[in-house]
Amino acid sequence: MIEDLVRMANQIGEFFSSYPSPDEAADGIADHLRRFWTPSMREKLLHYAERDGKDLSELVRAALGRLRKPVSGGAS
Repeated sequence: MIEDLVRMANQIGEFFSSYPSPDEAADGIADHLRRFWTPSMREKLLHYAERDGKDLSELVRAALGRLRKPVSGGAS
């Protein structure tokens, strides 16, 4: 359920909140979600954030913004 994904994302956000800056924290959260969450989990959370997202922390919302942007894969 989405509540579980929101809870887990906020727990990840809480861990990364100790990083030196909010930008570094959001980058860390986004990287964690890319590496360890399935695409369907990320899509559900992104969809929730677009619809409402009221229960997501600010850091998690910032990280989700980074997930929406394509990741540079080097030269093509």
